[in-house]
Amino acid sequence: MPSQYSKHLKMNSSEFRKFAHELVDWMASYLENVESYPVKSNVKPGEIFSKLPDTPPEKPESFENFFKDFINIIMPGITHWQSPNFFAFFPANTSPPSILAEMIISTLGVQCMIWETSPAATELEQKMMNWLRDMIGLPENFEGVIQDTASTSTLAAILTAREKTTGFRSNDEGLFNSEKLRIYCSEQAHSSVDKAVKIAGLGIKNLVKIGTRDDYSLDPEKLRIQIKEDLKNKLIPCCVVATLGTTGVTAIDPLKEIGEICSEYRLWLHVDAALAGTALILPEYRWMIDGKEYIDSFVFNPHKWMFTNFDCSAFFVKDASTLIRTFEILPEYLKTRTRGKVNDYRDWGVPLGRRFRALKLWCVIRMYGVEGLREMVRNHISIARRLAEMIKNEPDFELLAPVTLNTVCFRYKPSGANENELNVLNEKLNHTLNDSGKMYLTHTKINGKYTLRMVTAQTNVTMKHVMNSWEFILETARSMKA
Repeated sequence: MPSQYSKHLKMNSSEFRKFAHELVDWMASYLENVESYPVKSNVKPGEIFSKLPDTPPEKPESFENFFKDFINIIMPGITHWQSPNFFAFFPANTSPPSILAEMIISTLGVQCMIWETSPAATELEQKMMNWLRDMIGLPENFEGVIQDTASTSTLAAILTAREKTTGFRSNDEGLFNSEKLRIYCSEQAHSSVDKAVKIAGLGIKNLVKIGTRDDYSLDPEKLRIQIKEDLKNKLIPCCVVATLGTTGVTAIDPLKEIGEICSEYRLWLHVDAALAGTALILPEYRWMIDGKEYIDSFVFNPHKWMFTNFDCSAFFVKDASTLIRTFEILPEYLKTRTRGKVNDYRDWGVPLGRRFRALKLWCVIRMYGVEGLREMVRNHISIARRLAEMIKNEPDFELLAPVTLNTVCFRYKPSGANENELNVLNEKLNHTLNDSGKMYLTHTKINGKYTLRMVTAQTNVTMKHVMNSWEFILETARSMKA
């Protein structure tokens, strides 16, 4: 760092090196000891806010003081997603290789909007998307781009479907005078579909939630009936969003049957595989994309179950030209001599600015290898199945959904309690478990039943962690009954 700036920034290169080494030591210790922290933060609303000054400092402060406040003020308000006792939501996993690569990304500080702003970033991203495409078994004609989240990817898919259906008129003329476009998804689909439909200007009333089969997957016959009904009413079917691994119960929608309907009626088929897509690296789970020839766009999140820290969402399209035509805008300041010869990824989605996320994918895949990743994913699935067997063996507990991957849905069901009492009891159980700091799980509702969800997919979770948590669940639930 040039010396003339040091007195203003209060950190020269030797100080930066010193603090960086100390910080890495803290990072390593944190990862080693993360399971000793209360998993879920129990601070009260406003507690952290009230401890922070109302005004920024006028004078420079030391890194030591900053870090002291980080430990004393911020850490108590952190929920520890990297704890092996974190079983809530879906995971947002990281790993040492991913963290190391993120450190490099932060140091370089590059903005990867177009090829010329860092050619290596664009070309590494292109290669990593090819690697991922082949690892999960998508057809070779698919091309990919890294988005921040699956929500953004789904929005990009719906916007592209909208433009294809309207012949790109909606981008030019707007939607106010256009026909009503219809989007279809399962009742179990993620809320990001609802948000994307609203942002895309299609109107939430034109999002049709299709009923499910007994395994909570989208019912293709109900989809077909709805499309026919919409056509009869002069509405325009536009896009189906199928889900591999629904958020509530990880249901797997039947792609082949859905795809055949989409092909027949010329609908765009987008597949949201945010969590479950990682399982496609296992040959025994490729059945989930039977019918892949019908897919138009596909997303999964390496930042969920492929040990690559947030954010990193892999978005694939069969026809990149349609995606690009939907989003491309070329102001004078972005014109380059390489236009048309390279991928300028700012034309592949909503944001102009883009991070160098491909580097951490490259590091994770190389340091684990595909076989290492497969071993970890298989282990998580195996743990979920063993947990399900333990639940089945307890007469006062019941499974409420099939265990397809790493999510186990269950509830406490002591004899003599009615459905309303069971809902109240299980909600109380959930909060009691989480407030203990020993574990963290979340809930859903299945057919009106308050359901506990336990997701065994954290990077370092072992069967020992799950068994300890299960024993704690049993003890807590039965003490509540007493």
